[in-house]
Amino acid sequence: MQIPCKTPLLKTLSWTGLGLLASGLVACGGGSGASSTGTLKLAMTDAPACGYDHVYVTVNKIRVHQSATADGAAAGWSELSIPSQRIDLLSLNNGVLQELGSLPLPAGAYQQIRLVLADNPNNPSPGNPLANALVLSGTSNEIALSTPSGQQSGYKLQAHFDVQGGQVADMVLDFDACRSIVKAGASGNYNLKPVVSVIKRLTTAIEGYVHPSIAASVQVSTRDPDNNLRVTAPDPTTGKFTMAYLPENTRYTVVVAGQNLTTAAVTNVPVSLATGVTVLNTSLAPIQPAASAMASVAGVVSNSSSALLTDAVVAARQTLSTGESIDVASTGVNTSTADYSLSLPLAAAVKAPYASGAALSFTTDSMVPGRYNVTGTATAYTAQSTNPVLDLGAAGSTTVKDLVLIP
Repeated sequence: MQIPCKTPLLKTLSWTGLGLLASGLVACGGGSGASSTGTLKLAMTDAPACGYDHVYVTVNKIRVHQSATADGAAAGWSELSIPSQRIDLLSLNNGVLQELGSLPLPAGAYQQIRLVLADNPNNPSPGNPLANALVLSGTSNEIALSTPSGQQSGYKLQAHFDVQGGQVADMVLDFDACRSIVKAGASGNYNLKPVVSVIKRLTTAIEGYVHPSIAASVQVSTRDPDNNLRVTAPDPTTGKFTMAYLPENTRYTVVVAGQNLTTAAVTNVPVSLATGVTVLNTSLAPIQPAASAMASVAGVVSNSSSALLTDAVVAARQTLSTGESIDVASTGVNTSTADYSLSLPLAAAVKAPYASGAALSFTTDSMVPGRYNVTGTATAYTAQSTNPVLDLGAAGSTTVKDLVLIP
């Protein structure tokens, strides 16, 4: 079935209609005139969450706008309604996708996506569970996630993608559950403040293995050319990890980091559409960093007027002697007190240059052991007046470092 090119834009679509309409829109690309309508295809994936066995969200609608500053009531929104389905974000790791659907859009540049979530029921039951919830590691009880603004205006995501007439823009919402969940003081409540990158669905990936003995306690990360942090967790049994949908670049740095372990980095990793999957190593030669003593940094995040920034995220990074920045750990601050705490390795990182077909050979970097850049970010704040450089104390110690952010 082919849909005529003059079919008007629909605001709410059924799954069946989506498939038919998307096919018809692509078919409109032929002929002598360019189509003024394209298609946005959306799926969701996730980075691993720290301290949770399950993180459930239920997305009711996805709204798209060409303006990065449009509010929820502005004209010009296009909307995709999604059949109610509770998604366990932690099942979407190592490149696994949850398809969300497709939406016809006028050709143009788009700058904003909003996620509108379902409400939690007043009286949840096995047949009517919480729409948005988490399960702490080692437990079985679901704890409701508070989702302020999630049901009304929706969560605002910055996006930068183009929809071409007669073409499909294939995008992935890369959810970071670890940084998206923040504890509300000592109340036992948890808030959802989504940290989501909007990325292209590319046929590229970096794959490798960590030793199965550490697979359950480490995360693997890199940063793409747009500085988006990509994180995944290895398979807890095999140690295999996959970081998918990466833009082409010849200098990715892949980082393996975890508690009580030396941080390991593989430098100069190339990714290209021609190669598709870049393989770092095999299961016969897994990455297995040595043990490391740990020390902590803790503090409070505020602005220059001493107002607490309760939506801040704090990250600890190191810089290799060859200039690459590596992400070691991050955390959201307490949503009541804006305090944070990070436990970090004291040992200097080890690094290995990537070479196609060659085994990874790690050596200790000549960085200052225990030296980190500790930085905070928060909505509407773009800089930090606090010197980020921190030298950790002795093993088991805690160094206090309050952070002050400025607009």
